[in-house]
Amino acid sequence: MKNMLLAVITLSTVALRAGEVPTPVFEAQDVDTKVLIGYGLGTGDVDGDGKPDILLADKEEIVWYHNPEWTRYIICAKPTKLDNVCIAARDIDGDGKVEVAIGANWNPGDTVSSGSVHYLVAPADRKQKWEMVELHHEPTIHRMRWIQARDKTFELVVVPLHGRGNKNQAGDGVKVLAYKKPANVKEAWRTEVLDESMHVTHNFDPVNWDGDDEDEVLLGGKEGVLLLDRAEKVWSKTKLTESGAGEVRAGLFAPGKRFVATVEAFHGDKLCVFTPDEANSKGIWQRRIIDEALKEGHALACGDLLGMGSDQIVMGWRNPNSAQKVGVNLYIPVEGGKEWRKVSVDENGMACEDLALADLNGDGKLDIIAAGRATKNVKVYWNKTRNP
Repeated sequence: MKNMLLAVITLSTVALRAGEVPTPVFEAQDVDTKVLIGYGLGTGDVDGDGKPDILLADKEEIVWYHNPEWTRYIICAKPTKLDNVCIAARDIDGDGKVEVAIGANWNPGDTVSSGSVHYLVAPADRKQKWEMVELHHEPTIHRMRWIQARDKTFELVVVPLHGRGNKNQAGDGVKVLAYKKPANVKEAWRTEVLDESMHVTHNFDPVNWDGDDEDEVLLGGKEGVLLLDRAEKVWSKTKLTESGAGEVRAGLFAPGKRFVATVEAFHGDKLCVFTPDEANSKGIWQRRIIDEALKEGHALACGDLLGMGSDQIVMGWRNPNSAQKVGVNLYIPVEGGKEWRKVSVDENGMACEDLALADLNGDGKLDIIAAGRATKNVKVYWNKTRNP
């Protein structure tokens, strides 16, 4: 393994009261130190060996790293003249191997003709180059994820940054599309509009919000956070927050007790948590700022890394803050989220562009995977926290 145990993060100085939660411990390992930008991360079993691998949409190449030695394989190189910007990886047909889609031709200033969406057809040997199938696209494609639809089928949800033809964040709304994969992927994919009311979006989170058999979508953008839910064949929207959000993720304090975490605003400096307690007369959730020492917060995830029975927040930012630091932090809820304790997972070694959570070694604990823009790296932070 490359540079195993580059750093050991032990956080006893900020541990909670004795017996409440374990002290977080992470071991950092370099996966790649020659990344160009590291726009988007994914995880999933690429080759069917039963272990989740790491996938990366980098500036010029789409690559994957084989678990556990992290050998780097190129899926495709320079699919368009401009940058790659996002990736979606998920096993959608139950064969134990991920299906992959990407967004490319990235130019956020061109709201008319930029952007592209591609489905990637895997060869028999997935370590070789994959075939690209170009799909319909809106301009400024920025984020994509596979979501579970009804009857255990999956759809590719794709979110642009701006609406078509927008100028100065005004004009047509951002057209959020769900792509329905046909039996023959080279035929036209049907699309469905989930929403087109937002002006400037940045990220979204698929989540099974109401316990049915399909995912809902949390969408963050200029006008706040929307919950998009499909009833029969019509998508409805519920506004949860009014403050503009760049990143958004759903979390749980306990089963059925939700919170929403955001980075505000677009490329913002604040980490916020919203709860339905004391929602106002319009149903807008209560807002609490838990950190405002960021600079271009650009990555967010929620999950129970510490075995607490409630989720923690992992957040990364990519530009030096007032203390001239970049990094990744972990935020631990106290007293049901009335307070949050901040601990550093990486200080100045990760100018975080994107991050993800996955149990990479099968020990039952979520690890952190992050990609750095200015630091040109991909790292795994192995979760070595002792079980409570």
